[in-house]
Formats: sequence, structure tokens, C-alpha cells
Amino acid sequence: MTRHARTLDREPTRVVVYSDGEVRRQFNICYTARIVGGQLAASGEPTEVRFVDRAALGELPMHETQRLRLRHYQENRSCPYLG
Repeated sequence: MTRHARTLDREPTRVVVYSDGEVRRQFNICYTARIVGGQLAASGEPTEVRFVDRAALGELPMHETQRLRLRHYQENRSCPYLG
């Protein structure tokens, strides 16, 4: 449980437990970008990095909140979804 700055007690609802026992609160931030150079490579924490065709996104295992962010991207929204 975490204590909010206004002293509210709350229980995180999206918690990720890794195979090594590490526990983290799950969140995601999605950016859109245009590749201008460099090479695709893992930077340390990820075990795999790859490009995926938009049509194949539905087949990937992920939390529903991550799927929601990708769905918003595919809808070509004019402004970000914050919620």
C-alpha cells in the first residue's frame, strides 16, 4: 500500500511481478516517432526489442491498459488520451 501526498491510503490495482520476484506498479507511456537513424537494440532491462506490424499487435501478450494505448494510436486521435 502507498500513502498519497494527501494522506489517502490506496492499494495499487496494476502490479507486475517479475520472475525474479521484483514487484512494480505497472504504467505505460506511448510515443509516436519517425526513425531517422541508428539500430534497434535492447538497452539493458528489456529482453527483446523488435518492430511489429500493426496488424499483428492484437496477437501480442500484454495488459489491457497497454492494448488500450495502442488502440488509441491506431484510431489516429488528434490529442492524447490521459486516463
